[in-house]
Amino acid sequence: QVQLVESGGGLVQTGGSLRLSCTTSGRTINSYTMGWFRQAPGKEREFVAAISWSDDSTYYADSVKGRFTISRDDFKNTVVLQMNSLKPEDTAVYYCAATALTIGIRILRNYDYWGQGTQVTVSS
Repeated sequence: QVQLVESGGGLVQTGGSLRLSCTTSGRTINSYTMGWFRQAPGKEREFVAAISWSDDSTYYADSVKGRFTISRDDFKNTVVLQMNSLKPEDTAVYYCAATALTIGIRILRNYDYWGQGTQVTVSS
């Protein structure tokens, strides 16, 4: 079992930055692909970014490419999502998730473990 806890959300102005962290417990994350998803009010949960356990390859949604960076520290069992140049449309609850897969990692249902989420609000 893997427990995931997100932190770092908050309120920021357009163009600002936030750093989300996902800390895990229960098992080490070095054999899990770690992902970030988000869900805005009235919308479905969508893929944001992921980092593979096998070779640290990173994957991003087109909407965040070039602005967000995902990284991992397996010794600290932590995954970080650095978000820069934030826009109002980035406003959502952000969720950390883990999967043992290295393919299909943009797909929500392929993730086995989820955090409770952290709110990110970008004001215009």
